Amino acid sequence: MFRTRFSLFAALLVLTATSSAEASSVREQETQSRSPECHNPNALGTSRIMDVGTSGGLDVGLKTYPQTLPLAGKEVVLTFDDGPMPGSTEKVLDALSAECVRATFFVVGRNASEHPSLVRREIAEGHTVGHHSWSHPAKTLRGISEVAAQAEIVRGISAVQEAAGGKPYSDGRPIVPFFRFPGFADTAPLNSWLQARDIAVFGTDLWASDWNPMSAAVELRLVMQRLDHARRGIILFHDTRPQTAEMLPAFLRELKARGYRVVHMVPGSGKSAVGAAPPGWTSETEAILTHVMPRLLKASGPAAKHGM
Repeated sequence: MFRTRFSLFAALLVLTATSSAEASSVREQETQSRSPECHNPNALGTSRIMDVGTSGGLDVGLKTYPQTLPLAGKEVVLTFDDGPMPGSTEKVLDALSAECVRATFFVVGRNASEHPSLVRREIAEGHTVGHHSWSHPAKTLRGISEVAAQAEIVRGISAVQEAAGGKPYSDGRPIVPFFRFPGFADTAPLNSWLQARDIAVFGTDLWASDWNPMSAAVELRLVMQRLDHARRGIILFHDTRPQTAEMLPAFLRELKARGYRVVHMVPGSGKSAVGAAPPGWTSETEAILTHVMPRLLKASGPAAKHGM
């Protein structure tokens, strides 16, 4: 069964060789084929699949960019960074499975190489697996040379593809052309380099701030307050954080109780539409990088592997 699901996933992600109409039809069939049946009649479920076209690149997420995915009111996209991490990632996957919800994991290449079975489980259960550099450098990709940053990205993508059972990556469009900068610390040259390879850059619209120590109950209240204010958006969690794994079942139940719907994003063809930022928009990323990241580095030490 696993081999069948994985082969279907691989077929889905090489559709760039087919026409747009054929790709759309086959993608829908493959998505359905790899979706586990939902045996929970009261589950939150996944409301719809969003094909995200990355031709010419894409920059979305209101915390950093003046545009985001075109979500309707009360629609959310769930994303998880920094994994896979034994112990917490399994609990996150269990919670998502129990509610028949699919998410996107932005995976650190080194962790994928160390725990390939977790990457394969994410794929087998219908989730999208994107990229988050090779080592999540504590200095972020801004703190190293452009050549070194490109090598970090390439090595990370290659590690994830190999962990998933695919071929190494060297250049061009990856199997899954979704990338998130560690700490959201992008640069104009790196963004242009990614655009030339048809790789989308994902920021986020809401963050759980789960890089800070807090209880699961506090995190749940914080995220729901922010979501009820924003009413929609891409949400950032970390599947490496024990309190997030503990909080997730209650969060998914709360989404259903408040009428929110989960949208699952998958690689598509062409160029995606975007939703513009509201009037008066400003980026929050620079303030976070200036004030939060130094504190995290000081607390974690120079060998810190995970952060935003």
